[in-house]
Amino acid sequence: MSAKPSILVVDDEPGMLRAVERILVPDFDVTTIASPLEALELAKSLKPDLVICDISMPKLDGFELMTRLKQQRPETDVILMTGLSEPDVHLVRAIREKAFYFIQKPFNRDVMRTLVDRCLELRRLRNAERFHARRMERELSEARSFQQMMLPPAHAVVEGVRINARYVACSELCGDIFDYASAGDGRAAVLVADVSGHGVSAALLTAVVKSAFQSVARDGHEPSAVATRVAENIRTFSDRQFITLIAAVVDRARGELRVVNAGHPPGLLIDHGSGKLTACNPTGPMLSPVFADESWPSETHAITDRQDLLLYTDGVSELSNGKENFSDARIARALQSATNGGDQLLDAILKALRDFSNGRSQIDDLTMLTARFS
Repeated sequence: MSAKPSILVVDDEPGMLRAVERILVPDFDVTTIASPLEALELAKSLKPDLVICDISMPKLDGFELMTRLKQQRPETDVILMTGLSEPDVHLVRAIREKAFYFIQKPFNRDVMRTLVDRCLELRRLRNAERFHARRMERELSEARSFQQMMLPPAHAVVEGVRINARYVACSELCGDIFDYASAGDGRAAVLVADVSGHGVSAALLTAVVKSAFQSVARDGHEPSAVATRVAENIRTFSDRQFITLIAAVVDRARGELRVVNAGHPPGLLIDHGSGKLTACNPTGPMLSPVFADESWPSETHAITDRQDLLLYTDGVSELSNGKENFSDARIARALQSATNGGDQLLDAILKALRDFSNGRSQIDDLTMLTARFS
């Protein structure tokens, strides 16, 4: 293949073809042809970077030729030439039909050369932009797949604790994460976290949270150990970045729930028998390099069968309908009105969110997790 840009020149005047060829041949791969119909067939194999064509030609005028060329290859650039009177009329039509430019015969060679150089430079920039966009889309897709792989299944039974989750990202990369694991001997550990921001930086922070949660397996995934390990892992990060999380261990043998809330929306413990609701409020500040020397003590709640723990991110409570936020209070009401836990409880909250938002798009990630102790 020639390294030079390819230009197809179409004009039924042999003298004009020779004139354009003399101007462009030193730096471009120029093909000339007199028939517009033959030019259409030739363009299929030649795939020119630029077509320069006359407007007034037999059987097919320049405007129709341009239309058909763009049907073959929408990215084809066309410069139209004319020696006809009333050039303004043709100029307006050329602009409307998206020709690159319109030039009046006879033309100055420097004008022709400058137009061609400018057209091909813009084409190069467009191609570079498309290549960059495709690469970014590919990398975002790979990052999205990697982030999805970090998440466990949305449904599981761990040490007799039934876990269900919902995870709805507002963009390609999510700033929320949930996780769970066996803590051994009838104990199940659960985690929901929300990192600051969106996009690549947020996705990287969710990986830090995931790694910290897994690394404290030897400590039985104790909630205080989870929070401390995350704080240690982000110690060298920017002060502008922070993480909120709620980590809990359900101990069925002891009938207790140990939980740490690091600046996160309250976890809610619902007893479906009595309707009693217990909030697991913050036990320490958010996780940030600013609070590197803080501690995150756990608190303990008694649990019985037919209870659900609901953990969620602020994308749920702060979803807006344009006038107000959904709020923790509405989440609590939805929780108390749900006769069953698990999937049905999460579906009920999602429906309430859809009804409340009136079709407005979400601007934050939504994550919810329930753990049932039966």
